Amino acid sequence: MRVLFVTNHVPFDRVGAFAALGRRVELDLVTYGGRLQHGSEPVAGHGRPVAEREVRGLAATGGYDAVVCGTGGRVALPGAYAGARRAGVPFVLWASLWAHPRTLAHALSYLPLLRIYRGADAVVTYGEHVSAYVRTHGARRVHVAPQAVDNGFWAQPSGAPDDGFTVLFVGRDEPGKGLRVLRDAWDGDGRLEILTGGATPDEVRNFYARASVLVVPSVRTRAFREPWGLAINEAMNQRTAIIASDEVGAVAGGLVRHERNGLVFGAGDVGGLAQAIARLRSDRELRDRLADNGTRDVAAYTHEAWAAGVEAALREALDC
Repeated sequence: MRVLFVTNHVPFDRVGAFAALGRRVELDLVTYGGRLQHGSEPVAGHGRPVAEREVRGLAATGGYDAVVCGTGGRVALPGAYAGARRAGVPFVLWASLWAHPRTLAHALSYLPLLRIYRGADAVVTYGEHVSAYVRTHGARRVHVAPQAVDNGFWAQPSGAPDDGFTVLFVGRDEPGKGLRVLRDAWDGDGRLEILTGGATPDEVRNFYARASVLVVPSVRTRAFREPWGLAINEAMNQRTAIIASDEVGAVAGGLVRHERNGLVFGAGDVGGLAQAIARLRSDRELRDRLADNGTRDVAAYTHEAWAAGVEAALREALDC
C-alpha cells in the first residue's frame, strides 16, 4: 500500500509515529510548513517539503493507493481531498478538531470542511472526543489513533524531583493555553516553573523530572480548543502528577481521569485550580498515587498504537 500523507510539520514527538506507520505502509510523507501548532520545532529531515498549492497535484498523480491529510493549512486539505477524488483513490482525514473555531476565517472554512467530513472514505481522530464530534458531522468509518509520544525517551531517568513543591506549565504563551488562569491561581507557596519554548526535549524532560505537578489549564477561545495536550503524555512518563482543565483533549479523550491519574477542574475556574494545587501540595500520598497511575495508563499510548489506528482506517477505506 503506497500512501501520501500530508501534514504541516513533523515535531519531535511525531517522528516515531511516522516511522511506525512507515513500517506498515509505503509512506510518502510531505510537509508544507506554516504556523506551528506544537511545543517543539519541526525536526529537519523528516518529511519532504512542498508548497501547499502543490498538494492537489501530488494527490492527483495516481501514484498512490490512498491519501491522508490533516486539518491544518488553508489549501492543503481541500487540495488533498480534490486530488484524491481526481485520482479515484480513497481519502482519509486525520481530524483533530472537537469544535470548529469561531473566527471569521474559520467560518468560511466550515462548509468545505463539513463536506470533507461527510465525503472522506475514513477518518482518523486524536481520541473519542474528536470521534464523537466528527460523527455528528456525518463522518463514516471513524478510527482512533491515540495521541502518543516516544514513551521510551520521556521515561528515561532525569534526576531526582525537587525537595519542595514545584508546579510546572509547558506550552505556548497564548490565550487558549490558560497561563493567565494558572498565574491567578498561584498563591506563591512553592515554586512555579513556566516553560513557553526554547528548550530542547532533553531539557523539557528534566523539567518534568523536577516538577511535582504539571498543570494544563487550557481554556476555549474563538480560535482554539485544546485538541490533546501532549505535555501530559510526556509528564506522565516522567511520573509527574497532572492537573488539567476539562477543555483539554486528553481529558475529554480519556487519558486523564479525575481522581485516578490526575485532577480535573473547570476551565477558567481560578478557585478550582487553586484548590487542586493546594490539595496536591498537602497530600503527598494522593500525588504519588496519581503519578503512579498516570505512568501505567500512558503506557498504552504508543506510536505503534497510533500507526495501527491509521492503518486500520486506510484498510477499511481501501476495502469500500
